[in-house]
Amino acid sequence: MVIPDSGKDLAPPGRIPLLILGFASLILGILGGLWRLGWEPPLPGTQPATFHGALMAAAFFGTVIGLERAVAFARLPAYAAPLLTGLGGVATAFGAPHLISASLLCAGSAALAVVTYLFHRRHPAPFMLVLLVGALCGVGGAALWLAGLPANDVMAAWAGFLVLTIAGERLELSRLRRPSPNALKLLAAATTLYLIGAAALPLHWRIGTGITGAAMVALALWLGANDIAFRNLRHHGLMRFTAICLVGGYVWLGIGGLLLPFADTGGLIYDAALHAVFLGFVFAMVFGHAPVIFPAILRVQIPFTSLFYLHVGLLNATLALRVAADLLDWSQGRAWGGMGNATALFLFLLMTAAGVIRGRRGETA
Repeated sequence: MVIPDSGKDLAPPGRIPLLILGFASLILGILGGLWRLGWEPPLPGTQPATFHGALMAAAFFGTVIGLERAVAFARLPAYAAPLLTGLGGVATAFGAPHLISASLLCAGSAALAVVTYLFHRRHPAPFMLVLLVGALCGVGGAALWLAGLPANDVMAAWAGFLVLTIAGERLELSRLRRPSPNALKLLAAATTLYLIGAAALPLHWRIGTGITGAAMVALALWLGANDIAFRNLRHHGLMRFTAICLVGGYVWLGIGGLLLPFADTGGLIYDAALHAVFLGFVFAMVFGHAPVIFPAILRVQIPFTSLFYLHVGLLNATLALRVAADLLDWSQGRAWGGMGNATALFLFLLMTAAGVIRGRRGETA
């Protein structure tokens, strides 16, 4: 599959429906997660609860990351990636046959990998290689899910898609510090270790989770040591806000990696480890970069406000409650922690929408 150089890009208004598709998967995935915790949110059947992981990892993040990369690539065919994953998420949530919904997610993930490969050909660099490996993890996860493997066996691949994508993007920004050749070798080793663990997990759960968890810890340590986030804590405004999100995210990635080797399939420790990574790490990156990513997609500035700390603080506090409740086998605490997680994500959506409106009105504070 080769994307032709059409010379045409999709105008910002045309990107909005793709963004809506992605956020539809996010909202339905959140509601499905609440259903799994014993709440009774309005749902179109039980599919969003059954396929909560696919909606969050492959559909929502696949669409948003695919859209971000398509905007950077600036060619119409690149938008096939977010379109396919967005449609795949909606099809999944509303009960389309598995072959159709999973095929859409798989095709969208493959399209994203192709775009990333073409980027790598244009600009060969270590960070682009990490982004490509992350995109291929997304393809692997979608292919495994299409083949009928349970979500527990697929999650390591989907987590790799997100973790390595974030690592690649942070490596790009960290070029300001010029990581040494030895640091790049350590990143390559941690990435390779992760791939080994993700490949081993469907074959042998304990070996796979042990290796994958060790790789997560290694990546968290590498990012903490080589990212510019700690230096940016000295600044103010958006730069400091982003740095706080990043540093907290690296802590959660390390916690998730430490817990994962002790997790049983679908058990409470597995829930704690998985949400430490997906909520504590991945969504911390989303929170920190949203004031930059969405303006790039929509061509609208989002003025920074200290109110952004509300959803960040709420997510971290309620995630800590949820992880502790998982470890203590405290079902009520886990349910309320999950409700707090969902509230933080919905608050983030409201704050971002409000920021877009303020940006369109030309407000700066």
